[in-house]
Amino acid sequence: MAFSGVGLCFPGCSLFVPKDQPLPVVFFAGDDATLDVVGQTVVANAAQLAKRYPLQPVRVVGFTSPAGVPAANRALAEARARAVADALIMAGVSSDRVRFESGGTAPYADTPTQSRRVEIRIGI
Repeated sequence: MAFSGVGLCFPGCSLFVPKDQPLPVVFFAGDDATLDVVGQTVVANAAQLAKRYPLQPVRVVGFTSPAGVPAANRALAEARARAVADALIMAGVSSDRVRFESGGTAPYADTPTQSRRVEIRIGI
């Protein structure tokens, strides 16, 4: 049995998201907080995952590329996170579990698009 602050769990129970579960990520076009078709699919899949772990919180964190004005970037990152959080709630994830926030700017990885993202963190 594994112990956490939430309670006891046996292997395979639905209290804890497995550590090897990939983090759902939604990517956005520049200066945009609108979910495209691919983003909607990612959110739908993430909602199904969240429903499998009903006791876990869902933290939605938005990021922008480092280009632009910092205050505007924070607002855009939050708008992206809010759009994803709203979509998760519309897909049936309890609003009590979903929290969204701006993660601010993220340095470029391979492309600017990889910085313009929202991470859906289930259970972390």
